[in-house]
Amino acid sequence: MPSSVTYLLAVTLLTLPPDIPEPLPDPETWAELQEALVTLAIEWEILDPRETRYVFARLEDFDDNINLMRRRHRDLRGAPKLADGIRFPDHRLVNDYLSQNRSYRKHLEGRQSVEHDRLECLRAAMKETDELYQVWDAVRDARCEYYYVVVRRQALRRLLTMLGPDDYATGQLPPYLPIWRFADQ
Repeated sequence: MPSSVTYLLAVTLLTLPPDIPEPLPDPETWAELQEALVTLAIEWEILDPRETRYVFARLEDFDDNINLMRRRHRDLRGAPKLADGIRFPDHRLVNDYLSQNRSYRKHLEGRQSVEHDRLECLRAAMKETDELYQVWDAVRDARCEYYYVVVRRQALRRLLTMLGPDDYATGQLPPYLPIWRFADQ
């Protein structure tokens, strides 16, 4: 188990700005530092446990790996943690919704060639359908457990931006289709 000094060094190394050159760690202390870096990066959700096969796996790759983690630390600052994803539907259900969304959009596209007098309305409906797709696509990415942690947290950040903090906090999602349009169809 790494010492508190090693953890402090790992915190410092991970939080510095990217692209600051670092000398290779001492091979004799590498194993302890490696464990501290991996433990912190996983805890901070900037490294997926599955990535440990190749991130911080070799001392020779230290500079590239530390810069990767620094960029992620910087880029994911303020991004929601994975635990937030539980407030949203499972990715399998979301896949069904997205499939229906795409089918509806294709239906609207087909109607354009016939209903020339409604082109403006059809285009507006397609735009709304695409916007709803973006929200539900972010939900799918956030809830897809075979995606790496970084991808899922980026999806949660997109979702937070699209929904706003209040709806995000309560898990309030818009419909996956512009149902307000169905009365006009």
